[in-house]
Amino acid sequence: MQTTLLAGAILLENGAEIARVEDTMQRITTNAGYPDAQIFVLLTGITVALPAVPASQVRAIHRRGMDLEKVDQVNTLSRKFAAHTLTLSEFSAALTRVNQAVPTFPFSWLLLASLVVSVTLMVAFTGHASPANLITCALAGGIGFSAFDRLNHHSPLRFLSEFVGAFLIGLVTLAGHYLGLPDYHADAIIIGAIMPLVPGVAITNAVRDTMTGNLLSGPARAIEAILSASAIGLGIALTSFFY
Repeated sequence: MQTTLLAGAILLENGAEIARVEDTMQRITTNAGYPDAQIFVLLTGITVALPAVPASQVRAIHRRGMDLEKVDQVNTLSRKFAAHTLTLSEFSAALTRVNQAVPTFPFSWLLLASLVVSVTLMVAFTGHASPANLITCALAGGIGFSAFDRLNHHSPLRFLSEFVGAFLIGLVTLAGHYLGLPDYHADAIIIGAIMPLVPGVAITNAVRDTMTGNLLSGPARAIEAILSASAIGLGIALTSFFY
């Protein structure tokens, strides 16, 4: 039961949709000899009951992020456990290591990826590719993502990181506007720079959860994504007062 709860918690805390979490946990209990286990997953908690014992446990989920590598590792380990290449104790120990692992990619790589995403999507969506737009978009996207990433790790307040990141993007874009750079398009720069902050996976998971019948978690994820998008929009909107 502890192994099943740990696997489910890792998946849920790192961006997996509800259907994947339930399916993986059900496979683990089945392969452990409890095919009749009852599993109930919400965004804020997981409940597992073993009628054969009888016993049940609940695990609360307080923080959710996005680390699809951990999701992939849990899926890989569960397949190995199903193929009987891992014992239950080995499986549990491997899950503990996955749960304690830090992100594989250093911050410098994440920052570089945010620059690439910002600039390429600005060009793809708006077609503006002047040097002033490219440089300012890269600078705004990098600063906004840096603030977003740091606050996500250190601040307990939800949606503050999106707001501050978007606000800094707006300020950098505003600075370029006041410098009078040639062929400068502030709207195009903002569109590209906020893309690393947009909760795309959360929106996708909200739709998938709703379509698979999880009518509690699906709308809850949608509200969470809407609040993230609203925080981004508010951060950009506040800088418009300085124009």
